Amino acid sequence: MQLEKEQLTHLYRTMLLARRVDETIVKGLLEGKVVSFFHSGQGEEAVGVGGCSFLNEDDYVWGQHRGHGIAHVLAKGGSATQFIAEHYGKIAGSCRGISANHFCQPEIGMLGAAGTIGSAFPLSLGWAVAAKKRARGQVVLCFFGDGASNRGTLHEAMNLATLWKLPLVYVCHNNLYAQYTPIKDAYPREDIADLAGGFGIPGVIVDGQDVIAVHEAVQAAVARARSGGGPSLTECKTYRYRAHSEGVPDVSHADPRPPEELEAWKKRDPIKLFGEALLAQGVLSQGDLDRIDKEATDEVEAAEKAAMESPVLDPATLETLVYAS
Repeated sequence: MQLEKEQLTHLYRTMLLARRVDETIVKGLLEGKVVSFFHSGQGEEAVGVGGCSFLNEDDYVWGQHRGHGIAHVLAKGGSATQFIAEHYGKIAGSCRGISANHFCQPEIGMLGAAGTIGSAFPLSLGWAVAAKKRARGQVVLCFFGDGASNRGTLHEAMNLATLWKLPLVYVCHNNLYAQYTPIKDAYPREDIADLAGGFGIPGVIVDGQDVIAVHEAVQAAVARARSGGGPSLTECKTYRYRAHSEGVPDVSHADPRPPEELEAWKKRDPIKLFGEALLAQGVLSQGDLDRIDKEATDEVEAAEKAAMESPVLDPATLETLVYAS
C-alpha cells in the first residue's frame, strides 16, 4: 500500500509522540510521580507504530510490556493523557489509575496487559477465536519480546491458531536481550521467525528500526489473516536504549550489552532514520520536522499537566469494581 504524505506524517508524529511520553514517564518515575515501575521502550517505537497504525477500529492489539505499549496505544488511537495518568495512578487514566502500568482500553481494542511473560499468547488466541466466530473481518495482533519466544504458551497457541486458521498476527520485538540474557544464550538459532516453519505459516524478518518496513510486513500479514489465510509471524530486529527497568539501573556485572553496541544502535534511532528519509524524499521540510517536534512536546506537557491535576480514586469505590450487586 502506497502511503500518502498525511499517513507518512502520522507515522513520524506518532513515533515522536511515543518517545516524548516515554521520556516523561521516565522523568516522572524519578520524581516519584509513577505509582509502580516502568520498562522504557525508547528505540523500539517503529515496531508498535508501524504495526498498529491504520488498523481497523475493532481490531485487537496486545501491546507488549516494553514501554508498556505506548507506541501501540497511540497508533491505535489512544490518549497520551490517559496513558500518563494511568501510570501516575490518577482517575484520568484509562483504568482510573488502578492498573498503574498494565494498560487496558477496550474501546480502542487494547484489552489488557500483564507482567506474566507469555500470558499474551493464550489470551490473544481466545480473542482470535472470538473474532473468527463474529465473522466481521477482525484481526488480532499479538506483540511479544524475544524472551517470550521460549515460553511453551507461544507454541501451544501458534499450533491451535494454525489448525483453526485464526486471524492472528504475531509480531516479535527482538531487541536481542531478555532482561539481561542475550538471545544467543537462550535460543539456538539466529532468527525467531524460523519458529513459523514448524507450523507451516509465514515467518518474515524486518528491520525494526524502519517504520515503513515494519508497516508493510505487518499489513501484509493482517491482510492475509483478514482474508482467512490464518496466522503468521513477523520478527522485528530492534533495540532498547535504556535499562531493562527504570529504577533498577543496568550495571556492569548484570548488563551484558557492550557500550559500543548500544551506541551503534542509537545511530539507527527509528525516529531519526525516518525523519531523514522524509527529508530526502521531499515529503517534509526541516521546518515541518521542527514544528511536529514542538507540537508533540507541547501535547505531552499538556497531557502530563492534566494527569497531575486529576485526583486519585476514592478507595471506598474499589469494592464496586470487584463485586456486582
